[in-house]
Amino acid sequence: MKCIFCGCSDSKVVDSRPLDDGTSIRRRRECIQCGRRFTTYEKAERGAIMVVKKDGTREQFDIEKIKRGIIKACEKRNVSMDKIESIAISIERKVSNDVRNEVPVKEIGEMVMDALKETDEVAYVRFASVYREFKDVDTFMAELKQLIKR
Repeated sequence: MKCIFCGCSDSKVVDSRPLDDGTSIRRRRECIQCGRRFTTYEKAERGAIMVVKKDGTREQFDIEKIKRGIIKACEKRNVSMDKIESIAISIERKVSNDVRNEVPVKEIGEMVMDALKETDEVAYVRFASVYREFKDVDTFMAELKQLIKR
């Protein structure tokens, strides 16, 4: 595995453990050249899962895109990267366990919102405002009222 710091292609595994879902492994590695440590993840690959977007186009499911959206919603909030990683992996697991090869983007967005609602309400509202494309203050307030009722 190539070192993310110096680019050396020699590294040794310092620690290896399965993730909570049992389908992937987290490895801590140490670069032979610079001595810095970094984390890699290993998982069995499944056939491509396609995400059907609102306009009908399709693109391959990308967990990194999910993480980026969650990170943006959680910006300046007290949500750890471990929690963000856990949410993304949970969503990836749900999508992967689905027997369908195509999943509507609406379902993925709802999974993210459900997880954020339980994690951080501000992050939830931030994500919802982009995902649901609030057009005005009234739709934003309606969402907040539903959150407050809960």
